Amino acid sequence: MIINLDMTSSIPIYVQLRNEIVMGIGKGNLTLGESLPTVRQMAEDIGVNMMTVSKAYNILKNEGYIEIDRRHGAKINPTLDINGEFKEKLEIDLSLLIAESGIKGVNKKDFIDLCEKIFNNMDGINIKGCEV
Repeated sequence: MIINLDMTSSIPIYVQLRNEIVMGIGKGNLTLGESLPTVRQMAEDIGVNMMTVSKAYNILKNEGYIEIDRRHGAKINPTLDINGEFKEKLEIDLSLLIAESGIKGVNKKDFIDLCEKIFNNMDGINIKGCEV
């Protein structure tokens, strides 16, 4: 998997790394149960501090995207499930995006078309068979 980070962005590197891994899962570039590089190896590969990678991995673990085992390292959670907490956060985040889009002049049809376009680019977990 190729990790693309923008070192000049105002978005913290650990957040970018977290987002890249989530997108990798969604696009099918990372599969359930697949091992991730060790913190040390990932830090070397992308040229960042080990603490940055560790922070991203811990966020992913807390969100349920990865499992971390001291003996076997980090891997994509083989049983990714949608839980009530995620659905609640999703509703809040989508409501905010819809409000921001409306304020910026994006109409409902264009918003839905964009969502469908992005959705169709995802080949990963529990996405391909879903209909919008």
